[in-house]
Amino acid sequence: MVKETTYYDILGVKPGCSNDDLKKAYRKLALKYHPDKNPDEGEKFKQISQAYEVLSNPDKKRIYDQGGEQALKEGGMGGAGFSSPMDIFEMFFGGGGMHGGDGRRKRKGQDVIHQLSVSLEELYKGTVRKLALQKNVICDKCDGIGGKKEAVEKCPVCNGSGVQVQIQQLAPGMLQQLRSTCNECRGQGERIKAKDRCKQCNGRKTCRDRKILEVHVDKGMQDGQKIVFGNEGDQEPDRDPGDIIILLDEKDHEVFKRSGNDLVMRMSLELVEALCGFQKVIQTLDQRDLVVTSLPGQVVKHGDVKCIPGEGMPVWKDPFTKGRLVIQFVIKFPDKIDPEFIPNLEACLPPREEVIVPDGAEEVNLVDLDPEQEGRRRDTRQAYDEDEGGPSRVQCTTH
Repeated sequence: MVKETTYYDILGVKPGCSNDDLKKAYRKLALKYHPDKNPDEGEKFKQISQAYEVLSNPDKKRIYDQGGEQALKEGGMGGAGFSSPMDIFEMFFGGGGMHGGDGRRKRKGQDVIHQLSVSLEELYKGTVRKLALQKNVICDKCDGIGGKKEAVEKCPVCNGSGVQVQIQQLAPGMLQQLRSTCNECRGQGERIKAKDRCKQCNGRKTCRDRKILEVHVDKGMQDGQKIVFGNEGDQEPDRDPGDIIILLDEKDHEVFKRSGNDLVMRMSLELVEALCGFQKVIQTLDQRDLVVTSLPGQVVKHGDVKCIPGEGMPVWKDPFTKGRLVIQFVIKFPDKIDPEFIPNLEACLPPREEVIVPDGAEEVNLVDLDPEQEGRRRDTRQAYDEDEGGPSRVQCTTH
Protein backbone atom coordinates (compact mmCIF):
# COMPACT_ATOMS: atom_id res chain seq x y z
CA MET A 1 0.00 0.00 0.00
CA VAL A 2 1.30 3.45 -0.93
CA LYS A 3 1.95 5.57 2.16
CA GLU A 4 1.98 8.98 0.46
CA THR A 5 0.48 10.11 -2.87
CA THR A 6 1.71 13.72 -3.19
CA TYR A 7 3.99 13.03 -6.17
CA TYR A 8 1.24 11.04 -7.89
CA ASP A 9 -1.21 13.91 -7.30
CA ILE A 10 1.23 16.47 -8.76
CA LEU A 11 1.42 14.48 -12.01
CA GLY A 12 -2.28 13.64 -11.96
CA VAL A 13 -1.77 9.84 -12.07
CA LYS A 14 -2.77 6.99 -9.79
CA PRO A 15 -0.37 4.72 -7.86
CA GLY A 16 0.36 1.65 -9.97
CA CYS A 17 0.11 3.50 -13.30
CA SER A 18 2.27 2.34 -16.20
CA ASN A 19 5.51 4.04 -17.28
CA ASP A 20 3.77 5.20 -20.45
CA ASP A 21 1.05 6.94 -18.43
CA LEU A 22 3.75 8.51 -16.26
CA LYS A 23 5.66 9.81 -19.27
CA LYS A 24 2.50 11.07 -20.90
CA ALA A 25 1.49 12.99 -17.75
CA TYR A 26 4.96 14.49 -17.33
CA ARG A 27 5.20 15.53 -20.99
CA LYS A 28 1.86 17.34 -20.86
CA LEU A 29 2.54 19.18 -17.59
CA ALA A 30 6.21 19.99 -18.31
CA LEU A 31 5.32 21.65 -21.60
CA LYS A 32 2.48 23.58 -19.97
CA TYR A 33 4.50 24.91 -17.01
CA HIS A 34 7.91 25.31 -18.65
CA PRO A 35 9.45 28.69 -17.69
CA ASP A 36 9.74 29.74 -21.33
CA LYS A 37 5.98 29.37 -21.73
CA ASN A 38 4.85 30.16 -18.18
CA PRO A 39 7.49 32.33 -16.42
CA ASP A 40 5.47 32.69 -13.20
CA GLU A 41 5.16 28.93 -12.60
CA GLY A 42 8.80 28.07 -11.87
CA GLU A 43 7.97 26.38 -8.57
CA LYS A 44 5.24 24.27 -10.19
CA PHE A 45 7.66 23.18 -12.94
CA LYS A 46 10.19 22.19 -10.29
CA GLN A 47 7.60 20.09 -8.41
CA ILE A 48 6.55 18.31 -11.62
CA SER A 49 10.16 17.46 -12.51
CA GLN A 50 10.93 16.25 -8.99
CA ALA A 51 7.83 14.03 -8.90
CA TYR A 52 8.69 12.49 -12.29
CA GLU A 53 12.32 11.87 -11.31
CA VAL A 54 11.22 9.90 -8.24
CA LEU A 55 8.38 7.92 -9.81
CA SER A 56 10.34 7.05 -12.98
CA ASN A 57 13.22 5.61 -10.94
CA PRO A 58 12.34 2.10 -9.65
CA ASP A 59 14.54 2.37 -6.52
CA LYS A 60 13.32 5.83 -5.55
CA LYS A 61 9.72 4.89 -6.34
CA ARG A 62 9.93 1.82 -4.08
CA ILE A 63 11.31 3.88 -1.17
CA TYR A 64 8.73 6.62 -1.72
CA ASP A 65 5.80 4.16 -1.88
CA GLN A 66 6.92 2.53 1.38
CA GLY A 67 7.80 5.62 3.45
CA GLY A 68 6.98 8.80 1.53
CA GLU A 69 9.26 11.78 0.96
CA GLN A 70 10.76 11.52 4.44
CA ALA A 71 12.02 8.03 3.63
CA LEU A 72 13.74 9.39 0.52
CA LYS A 73 15.54 12.00 2.61
CA GLU A 74 16.57 9.54 5.29
CA GLY A 75 17.77 7.09 2.68
CA GLY A 76 20.14 9.59 1.07
CA MET A 77 17.82 10.51 -1.77
CA GLY A 78 16.40 13.70 -0.29
CA GLY A 79 15.64 17.06 -1.85
CA ALA A 80 19.32 18.01 -2.08
CA GLY A 81 19.92 15.07 -4.36
CA PHE A 82 17.35 15.82 -7.00
CA SER A 83 18.49 16.82 -10.48
CA SER A 84 17.87 20.22 -12.04
CA PRO A 85 14.33 20.49 -13.48
CA MET A 86 15.88 21.80 -16.73
CA ASP A 87 18.23 18.80 -16.94
CA ILE A 88 15.31 16.39 -16.56
CA PHE A 89 13.33 18.29 -19.20
CA GLU A 90 16.20 18.28 -21.70
CA MET A 91 16.94 14.60 -21.05
CA PHE A 92 13.26 13.71 -21.54
CA PHE A 93 12.82 15.80 -24.70
CA GLY A 94 16.16 14.95 -26.24
CA GLY A 95 17.92 18.17 -25.20
CA GLY A 96 15.88 20.39 -27.50
CA GLY A 97 14.00 22.19 -24.77
CA MET A 98 11.37 24.66 -25.87
CA HIS A 99 13.65 26.03 -28.58
CA GLY A 100 14.50 22.95 -30.64
CA GLY A 101 16.97 23.90 -33.38
CA ASP A 102 20.49 22.69 -32.67
CA GLY A 103 19.37 20.48 -29.78
CA ARG A 104 21.07 22.67 -27.20
CA ARG A 105 19.33 24.96 -24.78
CA LYS A 106 21.04 27.37 -22.43
CA ARG A 107 19.73 27.52 -18.92
CA LYS A 108 18.42 30.91 -17.93
CA GLY A 109 19.95 33.01 -15.17
CA GLN A 110 17.99 34.32 -12.21
CA ASP A 111 15.63 37.25 -12.61
CA VAL A 112 16.40 40.48 -10.78
CA ILE A 113 13.48 42.33 -9.15
CA HIS A 114 13.56 46.06 -8.39
CA GLN A 115 10.80 48.01 -6.67
CA LEU A 116 9.95 51.41 -8.16
CA SER A 117 8.01 53.87 -6.03
CA VAL A 118 5.48 55.86 -8.13
CA SER A 119 2.89 58.49 -7.23
CA LEU A 120 -0.79 58.26 -8.08
CA GLU A 121 -0.29 61.24 -10.42
CA GLU A 122 2.35 59.29 -12.37
CA LEU A 123 0.03 56.30 -12.71
CA TYR A 124 -2.72 58.67 -13.87
CA LYS A 125 -0.73 60.64 -16.45
CA GLY A 126 1.99 58.10 -17.30
CA THR A 127 5.68 58.83 -17.00
CA VAL A 128 9.16 57.72 -18.01
CA ARG A 129 11.63 57.07 -15.19
CA LYS A 130 15.35 56.38 -15.56
CA LEU A 131 16.76 53.67 -13.32
CA ALA A 132 20.51 53.12 -12.83
CA LEU A 133 21.44 49.49 -12.07
CA GLN A 134 24.61 47.49 -11.53
CA LYS A 135 24.79 44.10 -13.22
CA ASN A 136 27.29 41.41 -14.22
CA VAL A 137 28.38 41.27 -17.88
CA ILE A 138 30.61 38.76 -19.65
CA CYS A 139 34.24 39.93 -19.46
CA ASP A 140 35.16 41.23 -22.91
CA LYS A 141 38.89 40.68 -22.39
CA CYS A 142 38.72 36.90 -21.86
CA ASP A 143 35.26 36.33 -23.49
CA GLY A 144 33.95 34.79 -20.29
CA ILE A 145 36.64 32.11 -20.06
CA GLY A 146 38.31 33.61 -16.99
CA GLY A 147 41.87 33.44 -18.31
CA LYS A 148 43.97 31.70 -20.93
CA LYS A 149 41.93 29.09 -22.74
CA GLU A 150 44.58 26.39 -22.41
CA ALA A 151 44.84 27.08 -18.67
CA VAL A 152 41.27 25.97 -17.93
CA GLU A 153 41.18 22.57 -16.21
CA LYS A 154 38.56 20.36 -14.64
CA CYS A 155 38.29 20.96 -10.90
CA PRO A 156 40.04 18.01 -9.21
CA VAL A 157 38.06 18.41 -5.97
CA CYS A 158 34.55 17.95 -7.41
CA ASN A 159 35.66 16.22 -10.63
CA GLY A 160 33.96 18.91 -12.71
CA SER A 161 30.49 18.54 -11.17
CA GLY A 162 30.58 21.82 -9.23
CA VAL A 163 29.29 20.11 -6.08
CA GLN A 164 30.84 18.19 -3.23
CA VAL A 165 29.02 15.14 -1.88
CA GLN A 166 29.35 13.77 1.64
CA ILE A 167 27.75 10.55 2.87
CA GLN A 168 26.80 10.29 6.54
CA GLN A 169 25.58 7.13 8.23
CA LEU A 170 22.65 7.91 10.49
CA ALA A 171 22.00 4.32 11.55
CA PRO A 172 22.77 0.83 10.30
CA GLY A 173 21.51 0.63 6.75
CA MET A 174 20.47 4.30 6.74
CA LEU A 175 22.63 6.81 4.89
CA GLN A 176 22.23 10.56 4.32
CA GLN A 177 23.68 12.34 1.31
CA LEU A 178 24.78 15.97 1.79
CA ARG A 179 25.53 18.11 -1.27
CA SER A 180 27.17 21.53 -1.21
CA THR A 181 28.76 23.92 -3.71
CA CYS A 182 32.40 23.12 -4.32
CA ASN A 183 34.62 25.64 -2.51
CA GLU A 184 37.52 25.15 -4.86
CA CYS A 185 35.76 26.13 -8.09
CA ARG A 186 32.71 27.92 -6.58
CA GLY A 187 30.36 25.58 -8.41
CA GLN A 188 31.92 26.22 -11.84
CA GLY A 189 33.27 22.69 -12.28
CA GLU A 190 36.55 24.10 -13.56
CA ARG A 191 39.37 26.29 -12.31
CA ILE A 192 42.20 28.46 -13.56
CA LYS A 193 45.52 28.81 -11.83
CA ALA A 194 46.10 32.25 -10.25
CA LYS A 195 48.97 33.16 -12.60
CA ASP A 196 46.86 32.45 -15.69
CA ARG A 197 43.71 34.33 -14.62
CA CYS A 198 42.34 37.26 -16.62
CA LYS A 199 43.65 40.53 -15.18
CA GLN A 200 40.34 42.35 -15.84
CA CYS A 201 37.90 39.93 -14.16
CA ASN A 202 40.45 38.04 -12.00
CA GLY A 203 39.09 34.72 -13.24
CA ARG A 204 35.47 35.46 -12.32
CA LYS A 205 34.46 35.51 -16.03
CA THR A 206 32.19 38.53 -15.48
CA CYS A 207 32.64 42.20 -14.62
CA ARG A 208 30.33 44.76 -13.02
CA ASP A 209 28.72 47.25 -15.37
CA ARG A 210 26.33 50.19 -14.94
CA LYS A 211 23.09 50.03 -16.88
CA ILE A 212 20.55 52.83 -17.33
CA LEU A 213 17.00 51.61 -17.95
CA GLU A 214 14.17 53.78 -19.20
CA VAL A 215 11.05 52.58 -17.42
CA HIS A 216 7.85 53.53 -19.22
CA VAL A 217 4.99 53.69 -16.72
CA ASP A 218 1.82 53.66 -18.84
CA LYS A 219 -1.40 55.43 -17.92
CA GLY A 220 -3.61 53.28 -15.72
CA MET A 221 -0.95 50.86 -14.48
CA GLN A 222 -1.59 49.56 -10.97
CA ASP A 223 0.20 49.01 -7.70
CA GLY A 224 2.19 45.76 -7.84
CA GLN A 225 2.18 45.58 -11.66
CA LYS A 226 5.35 44.24 -13.30
CA ILE A 227 7.36 45.84 -16.10
CA VAL A 228 9.71 43.23 -17.59
CA PHE A 229 13.00 43.90 -19.40
CA GLY A 230 13.75 40.56 -21.04
CA ASN A 231 17.33 39.22 -20.90
CA GLU A 232 18.63 42.36 -19.15
CA GLY A 233 19.66 40.57 -15.95
CA ASP A 234 23.11 39.38 -14.89
CA GLN A 235 25.12 37.64 -17.60
CA GLU A 236 26.85 34.31 -16.98
CA PRO A 237 28.85 32.06 -19.33
CA ASP A 238 26.75 29.35 -21.00
CA ARG A 239 23.51 30.84 -19.67
CA ASP A 240 20.89 33.15 -21.08
CA PRO A 241 20.59 36.30 -18.97
CA GLY A 242 17.60 36.49 -16.67
CA ASP A 243 15.07 39.32 -16.80
CA ILE A 244 15.00 42.57 -14.89
CA ILE A 245 11.53 42.95 -13.38
CA ILE A 246 10.36 46.36 -12.20
CA LEU A 247 7.64 46.11 -9.53
CA LEU A 248 5.51 49.26 -9.19
CA ASP A 249 4.89 50.48 -5.64
CA GLU A 250 2.09 53.08 -5.44
CA LYS A 251 2.56 55.82 -2.84
CA ASP A 252 -0.39 56.99 -0.75
CA HIS A 253 -2.15 60.17 -1.94
CA GLU A 254 -3.42 62.76 0.51
CA VAL A 255 -6.79 63.22 -1.28
CA PHE A 256 -7.56 60.23 -3.48
CA LYS A 257 -7.56 56.48 -2.89
CA ARG A 258 -7.65 54.09 -5.80
CA SER A 259 -10.16 51.26 -6.08
CA GLY A 260 -9.67 49.42 -9.38
CA ASN A 261 -10.25 52.08 -12.03
CA ASP A 262 -12.21 54.32 -9.63
CA LEU A 263 -10.84 57.12 -7.50
CA VAL A 264 -12.39 57.57 -4.06
CA MET A 265 -12.28 60.74 -1.95
CA ARG A 266 -13.99 62.25 1.09
CA MET A 267 -15.58 65.68 0.97
CA SER A 268 -16.32 67.54 4.21
CA LEU A 269 -19.38 69.82 4.33
CA GLU A 270 -20.55 72.26 6.94
CA LEU A 271 -24.12 71.66 8.10
CA VAL A 272 -25.27 74.80 6.32
CA GLU A 273 -23.76 73.49 3.05
CA ALA A 274 -25.43 70.12 3.45
CA LEU A 275 -28.85 71.75 4.03
CA CYS A 276 -28.69 74.91 1.90
CA GLY A 277 -26.52 73.94 -1.06
CA PHE A 278 -22.85 74.45 -1.89
CA GLN A 279 -20.18 74.70 -4.58
CA LYS A 280 -16.86 72.89 -4.19
CA VAL A 281 -13.78 72.75 -6.44
CA ILE A 282 -11.88 69.46 -6.89
CA GLN A 283 -8.41 69.51 -8.46
CA THR A 284 -7.82 66.37 -10.51
CA LEU A 285 -4.58 64.42 -10.76
CA ASP A 286 -3.79 66.22 -14.03
CA GLN A 287 -4.39 69.65 -12.44
CA ARG A 288 -7.85 70.36 -13.93
CA ASP A 289 -10.50 72.01 -11.74
CA LEU A 290 -13.91 70.35 -11.41
CA VAL A 291 -16.81 72.32 -9.90
CA VAL A 292 -19.30 70.28 -7.84
CA THR A 293 -22.65 71.99 -7.16
CA SER A 294 -25.55 71.12 -4.88
CA LEU A 295 -28.56 73.39 -5.29
CA PRO A 296 -30.42 74.90 -2.31
CA GLY A 297 -33.03 72.46 -1.10
CA GLN A 298 -31.02 69.39 -2.16
CA VAL A 299 -30.09 67.95 1.23
CA VAL A 300 -26.86 65.94 1.45
CA LYS A 301 -26.82 63.49 4.35
CA HIS A 302 -23.80 62.33 6.31
CA GLY A 303 -22.33 59.24 4.59
CA ASP A 304 -24.01 59.90 1.21
CA VAL A 305 -21.98 58.62 -1.74
CA LYS A 306 -22.13 60.15 -5.21
CA CYS A 307 -19.90 59.81 -8.27
CA ILE A 308 -18.69 61.69 -11.35
CA PRO A 309 -18.46 59.30 -14.33
CA GLY A 310 -15.33 59.46 -16.45
CA GLU A 311 -13.17 61.24 -13.87
CA GLY A 312 -11.47 58.22 -12.32
CA MET A 313 -8.26 56.43 -13.36
CA PRO A 314 -7.51 55.73 -17.03
CA VAL A 315 -7.93 52.09 -18.01
CA TRP A 316 -4.56 50.49 -18.77
CA LYS A 317 -4.05 50.09 -22.56
CA ASP A 318 -7.31 52.01 -23.10
CA PRO A 319 -6.43 55.43 -21.63
CA PHE A 320 -9.38 57.28 -23.19
CA THR A 321 -11.70 55.21 -21.00
CA LYS A 322 -11.75 56.22 -17.35
CA GLY A 323 -13.39 54.98 -14.18
CA ARG A 324 -15.48 57.07 -11.78
CA LEU A 325 -14.61 59.68 -9.19
CA VAL A 326 -16.48 58.49 -6.11
CA ILE A 327 -17.21 61.08 -3.40
CA GLN A 328 -18.23 60.19 0.15
CA PHE A 329 -19.71 63.16 2.05
CA VAL A 330 -18.83 63.84 5.67
CA ILE A 331 -21.07 66.41 7.41
CA LYS A 332 -19.49 68.51 10.16
CA PHE A 333 -22.05 69.38 12.83
CA PRO A 334 -21.60 72.43 15.11
CA ASP A 335 -20.66 71.72 18.72
CA LYS A 336 -23.57 73.87 19.98
CA ILE A 337 -26.15 76.44 18.81
CA ASP A 338 -27.11 79.69 20.47
CA PRO A 339 -30.55 79.11 22.11
CA GLU A 340 -31.94 82.36 20.66
CA PHE A 341 -31.65 80.93 17.13
CA ILE A 342 -33.50 77.72 17.97
CA PRO A 343 -37.08 79.01 17.28
CA ASN A 344 -36.11 80.25 13.79
CA LEU A 345 -34.20 77.00 13.11
CA GLU A 346 -37.16 74.87 14.21
CA ALA A 347 -39.45 76.87 11.92
CA CYS A 348 -37.25 75.87 8.93
CA LEU A 349 -36.95 72.19 9.78
CA PRO A 350 -39.51 69.36 9.83
CA PRO A 351 -41.30 69.26 13.22
CA ARG A 352 -39.87 67.00 15.88
CA GLU A 353 -41.85 63.97 17.03
CA GLU A 354 -44.01 64.63 20.09
CA VAL A 355 -43.03 62.39 23.01
CA ILE A 356 -45.34 61.55 25.92
CA VAL A 357 -43.34 60.99 29.13
CA PRO A 358 -44.92 58.27 31.33
CA ASP A 359 -45.68 59.02 34.97
CA GLY A 360 -42.82 58.03 37.24
CA ALA A 361 -40.19 58.06 34.50
CA GLU A 362 -36.68 58.80 35.75
CA GLU A 363 -34.69 61.62 34.21
CA VAL A 364 -31.03 60.84 33.44
CA ASN A 365 -28.04 62.72 32.01
CA LEU A 366 -26.10 61.95 28.82
CA VAL A 367 -22.32 61.77 29.26
CA ASP A 368 -19.76 62.03 26.46
CA LEU A 369 -18.14 58.72 25.53
CA ASP A 370 -14.80 58.44 23.69
CA PRO A 371 -14.80 55.22 21.59
CA GLU A 372 -10.99 55.20 21.32
CA GLN A 373 -10.56 55.49 25.05
CA GLU A 374 -13.11 52.72 25.60
CA GLY A 375 -11.19 50.52 23.16
CA ARG A 376 -7.96 51.08 25.08
CA ARG A 377 -9.71 50.23 28.37
CA ARG A 378 -11.08 47.03 26.85
CA ASP A 379 -7.64 45.99 25.58
CA THR A 380 -6.06 46.72 28.97
CA ARG A 381 -8.75 44.69 30.75
CA GLN A 382 -8.28 41.77 28.35
CA ALA A 383 -4.49 41.81 28.78
CA TYR A 384 -4.92 41.83 32.57
CA ASP A 385 -7.29 38.84 32.42
CA GLU A 386 -4.80 36.91 30.27
CA ASP A 387 -1.93 37.69 32.68
CA GLU A 388 -4.04 36.52 35.61
CA GLY A 389 -5.03 33.36 33.79
CA GLY A 390 -8.54 34.60 33.09
CA PRO A 391 -11.70 33.57 34.86
CA SER A 392 -11.61 30.08 36.32
CA ARG A 393 -13.14 27.44 34.08
CA VAL A 394 -13.75 24.03 35.64
CA GLN A 395 -14.96 21.13 33.55
CA CYS A 396 -16.52 18.11 35.18
CA THR A 397 -16.32 14.68 33.62
CA THR A 398 -18.67 11.92 34.62
CA HIS A 399 -17.77 8.31 34.18
